[in-house]
Amino acid sequence: MPISKELLDILVCPVCKEPVKLLADGSGLKCGACRRVYPVRDDIPVMLSEEATIAPE
Repeated sequence: MPISKELLDILVCPVCKEPVKLLADGSGLKCGACRRVYPVRDDIPVMLSEEATIAPE
């Protein structure tokens, strides 16, 4: 089951507190402000800063 819209509406980056958006392929949630990408494993977002990667763009 994919991540619900209601959950996506309330999730924010734990580092900078900005909203996150689901990547097109559904593999992660990206913060537009600090560019961190949080992985999604088994349809569960892993919102831990140590699990995040920094997107190059």
